[in-house]
Amino acid sequence: MTRYDVCVLGSFMKDLVASAERRPLPGETLHGTGFAEFLGGKGVNQAIAAARMGARTAIVGTIGDDRYGEEFLELLKTDGVDTRWVVRHPELGTGVGLPLVLPDGSNSIIIVSRANSAITPADVEAASAVLTSSKVLSVQLELPVEASRAALQLASAAGVTTILTPAPAGPVDAGLAAFVDILVPNEVEAAALTGLDCDDETQVPAIARRLAEEWDLRGCVVTLGSRGAYVLDRQHGVEVRMPAYSVATVDTVGAGDAFCGSLAASLADGAELVDAVQLANAAGALSTTLDGAAASAPTRAAALALLDAHPVRMSPFQVAQPPP
Repeated sequence: MTRYDVCVLGSFMKDLVASAERRPLPGETLHGTGFAEFLGGKGVNQAIAAARMGARTAIVGTIGDDRYGEEFLELLKTDGVDTRWVVRHPELGTGVGLPLVLPDGSNSIIIVSRANSAITPADVEAASAVLTSSKVLSVQLELPVEASRAALQLASAAGVTTILTPAPAGPVDAGLAAFVDILVPNEVEAAALTGLDCDDETQVPAIARRLAEEWDLRGCVVTLGSRGAYVLDRQHGVEVRMPAYSVATVDTVGAGDAFCGSLAASLADGAELVDAVQLANAAGALSTTLDGAAASAPTRAAALALLDAHPVRMSPFQVAQPPP
């Protein structure tokens, strides 16, 4: 069995992207300013981001037996992602996402899961060889929670580093916490999990600490969009506030996934959490300078070049009582 650096359990979403000057009001028909089609889904985005960072990557998930499914297999093959554990559903079509992008690059997304919703714990068990032989497993919440739990449990028992992106935002099954090493919520997701407001800068350390303690995590990374990220590494007793890069933002769709895929690749390569987040921060920033989700993930060379050209000044915080 080939040992992979990163395995991603996740979704496949054909993104049908509309651009508009603003969001429509209830009952309103609004003329858009643009339209484009991209291949995305958090699972695909993260897998391609990890592969472009140089990680030997595999993906586990479910697609439809349709044209969109074929497009995904071709794309993943191009980026060197192993798709042997992707199941093709004979009846349900490949998932679709409907992002709306505003002029400032911000977005909101409706997803229709379709074949993604059909993955079962049995499908996950069938992929146990790759889940347990990878260095890092990355999971999101666009798939049925039973499948996500099964994958995290298998990987955790095998000593694989597990990363969870708790997206879409909302209540999270408490049974997942025991199998997660590193939690990576964005502002909205962190607020949903804690009830605290990420818009208040003074609350961000408390949010990271609360999540790390409640989930008994090795680390928690709260991504803050244009404000950067906050990193809590409980394993080494370090907290860091990391500012964002200033880039010409075009489209933020997939930026969080580029961040997480890069993070997984760096951790698999042996980087400590804070160093891995530095590179992920650069990758996430670069992804906003291009349209699309999977298509916008940068290469490792590009992310390193940005990191070298514009070193980020981090604000360190010491954890009062790091765990043993």
